[in-house]
Amino acid sequence: MRKVIACNIMSLDGYYTGPNNNVMVMPMGGRFDSYNASRLREASTLLLGSTSYEMFRGFWPSVAEDTSQDWSADNREISRLENVIDKVVISDTLTADQTAPWQTTTRIVKRADAYEQIAELKRQPGKDILIFGSHILWNDLLAHDLLDELHLMIGNVVIGSGTPIFENGLAESLHLIDVLKWEDSDNILVQYQVRHP
Repeated sequence: MRKVIACNIMSLDGYYTGPNNNVMVMPMGGRFDSYNASRLREASTLLLGSTSYEMFRGFWPSVAEDTSQDWSADNREISRLENVIDKVVISDTLTADQTAPWQTTTRIVKRADAYEQIAELKRQPGKDILIFGSHILWNDLLAHDLLDELHLMIGNVVIGSGTPIFENGLAESLHLIDVLKWEDSDNILVQYQVRHP
């Protein structure tokens, strides 16, 4: 069975975004990019909520071929991989006409059908099902026993307010499987396996 793995960055004090939903306050940098590229190499499906999908669709498609900026090799690889990977977006409002330039690799699933469709995706052959961003989606999947691993990169910032990484009332059992740190970064990465009932 395929694994659903959520990867996110968070502040040291537990926030997913800063005030006014600003994600740019997070210390992303090279290690964040290289880790995300490595996760994409191990995945065959990218699962996204509509907000993250719209943000990624507006940014990543052109990066691979953009010569006007000095993108890193990891950024260009992320762009190439995201352009070809199968994408599933959970949305009640997005239409197929709104998925360009990712029309050939995007499938839209209505929220009412999401649990059943994701469970079916897990049963299909293939590599990992990866979630970037989409914190409302993966919190919901965690609460409904559909998330298998949670990989959190903890940044060296305290931002004081914003969107908490976990939804209120969520109490799930997580088992630490690995901790990664790098000499050239103040971020650390913790990987948890979800303990299924």
